[in-house]
Amino acid sequence: MSSWAVRALRVVIAVALVGSLVVQLVLVPLLWLDLDDAPEAVRVPLVVIGVLGVGTLQVTGVCIWRLLTMVGRGTVFSPAAFRYVDIVIGAIATGAVLLFGVAVVARSSNRSTPGDEVPPGVVALICGLALVIAGVALVVYVLRMLLVQAVALDSEAKHLQSELDEVI
Repeated sequence: MSSWAVRALRVVIAVALVGSLVVQLVLVPLLWLDLDDAPEAVRVPLVVIGVLGVGTLQVTGVCIWRLLTMVGRGTVFSPAAFRYVDIVIGAIATGAVLLFGVAVVARSSNRSTPGDEVPPGVVALICGLALVIAGVALVVYVLRMLLVQAVALDSEAKHLQSELDEVI
């Protein structure tokens, strides 16, 4: 990966992490205040899901930053990279579950707040988006399997190189 791409991605991650802190420190409290009239069964889950959802994005950003550091050092094809990739997969899957939780809260709020119903189509769209996000977690899992193969091939190549060095 070229150094300009790594630097550009680091800038994007840094801006996203700062933005996520603004969301957690400013927008989530405003969401809490905005939902003042909503029942506690709607208000609390939505705010908790918001905080946890932003947390999953932060965890993903930090792990990708660490993987970029490994790319820069030339150590990304090592078993140490699996830990960060596994955490990213878990964070993405958690995000999908949290988004599905928004759909559940929206659906349950239809029964608890008459006159302020969420249209069924919106609930279905949220469920569909949660499914797409779960699919992204599966894509990253497949990429992890490719990383496993690359690490095994790299290890085998190093072993064969050492044997060739002994022969020569």
